[in-house]
Parts: sequence; structure tokens; C-alpha cells
Amino acid sequence: MLDPHELYELADDLPELDEPVLVQALTGFVDAGSAIQLARESLLDGLESRVLATFDLDQLLDYRSRRPPMIFVEDHWESYEEPSLALHLVRDQLGTEFLLLAGPEPDLQWERFITAVIALVERFGVRLTVGLNAIPMAVPHTRPSSVTAHATDKSLLGDREPWLQRVQVPASVGNLLEFRLGEAGHTAMGYAAHVPHYLAQTTYPAAAELLLDSLSSSTGLALPTGDLREAARAVRDDVDKQIADDEQAGRLVASLEAQYDAFLRGRESNLLADTDRPLPTAEELGAELERFLAEQGRDQE
Repeated sequence: MLDPHELYELADDLPELDEPVLVQALTGFVDAGSAIQLARESLLDGLESRVLATFDLDQLLDYRSRRPPMIFVEDHWESYEEPSLALHLVRDQLGTEFLLLAGPEPDLQWERFITAVIALVERFGVRLTVGLNAIPMAVPHTRPSSVTAHATDKSLLGDREPWLQRVQVPASVGNLLEFRLGEAGHTAMGYAAHVPHYLAQTTYPAAAELLLDSLSSSTGLALPTGDLREAARAVRDDVDKQIADDEQAGRLVASLEAQYDAFLRGRESNLLADTDRPLPTAEELGAELERFLAEQGRDQE
């Protein structure tokens, strides 16, 4: 088997760290509302950071499935947006150091990549690894953003109620990393923000803000969320305006709200909520709203 250490190159002057948190923010499989990307950009743009290790993406990425963009100007190629997967050392707003694994999810050599990451976890004495994710869910944008939490140790979840019981989903490197870390005796957890499925293809900063707030609550890190909060308000105002201008869209949102509220009542009482009439399914409501918002976007072009 090829040496996993050959997948990355370490910086020359590595610091001694005091049991840091590792945040993993890999994109490529599911990133509803671009929440993972927004969260990691907020961390790297808003905080002091440096690169400790760089992964060799030529061994990990299928360029044909995710082609990096190039810019052509008149008669020449002007630029190439080279993808990067790196381990960053970041300082939060109070100066506490933590690690951030950021970049595209590897397409190839998953187990070898995960072995390499676990080696880095052990090299830097990581005490907790936290993964960030965002998934489309049957939730209305008019209700507070919610999140699914999971961990290798249930005590990390506190009194959070589960949203799901038992489901089978396609694997991702981030989720597999959490699983493998648990098998290796390391503590790991993750948060998946719930993005309204009719807004999953747009940028949804409220989900990114929730991911960073959840990360702060579980680690004590002081993280920047002000810009995300302002952007979330702007997106909410824009979506509200589009829906208010169309009676049918308003009815769809109201139906989704009723379905969501009924779910919460049933979740709290473990009973089905009473309704006077059958509600449309989340898929039907989401499809109609997504279609409506797409039409609005085309009209504004």
C-alpha cells in the first residue's frame, strides 16, 4: 500500500499546538445553499491563518468531473483557478488556535486520504474534530434554521433531539472521516445545517451562520458571523418579497409552514398533530417553490 504521508507536504516551521480543535470543511458532494463554502470563507477571510500542510490534488481529484475554471480574454488564457486542499492553522477572534481542513472533497483514494488526515490529527494532538455539512430539508425559510448533530460520543450532543432515526445515504469523505476517527479512538462530531430544499441551489448564509454558531457552542471558539448574519437578512428579505408578490407561492409557503409546525408538535408530543385537511408533501411544495423562484430569477436577468 502506498504511504499515506506521500499525499501531503508539511510546512517547514511547524508549531507546537495545545490540543487544538480540527474543523473539516470539504465541499463537492452536498453543500446545500453553499453553506460549507460560505462558512470556510468566513473563517479564512475573517481570521488570521497560515497553511501547515498541502495535499497533492493530482492524486485525489478527478478533474474531468469537477473541472476548475479558466478565464479566456480575447486571444489568450488569462488565469486558471487552481484548486487547493490544505490544512490551515487559524486563530479565532480571541487568539485561540485551531486547525481547518478546507478544500474539495477527494474523488479518489478515500481510505488513504483519511489515514493521512488521522496521522495529522495525531501529529498535532487534536482533541476534537468537527465536520461541517449542509443538506436540503423540508423546512420553510420563515422558521429558524435548524441543524442535525452527530458524534462518536453521544455526550458531545448534549440535549439535542435527533431529526432522523435510521436512514441510508451515500457516503462522503467527511462523514467517513468521522466514522474512521471513532474507530481509531479519536473524538469527532459533525453538524449538518438544514437548508430549505427550494433554496438549496442558491447561496443561503443563514445556514453558514448556524454552522459557525454550532461550532462555537461545541468548542468555545470565537468565530466571525456578523457578515453572514447581514447577508442572511438580505436573502430573507429578497425571498420574502418574491413570495409576497405571488399569491400561489404564498400559499405554498404557508402549507410548508403548517407541515413543518405539525412535525414539530408531533416531535414534542410523539403524537401526530391534528389537521383539518391533508397537507401537500414536502417534495410537492419544494418543487413548486423552486420552480417559482427560478422563474423570478430569469425574469430579473
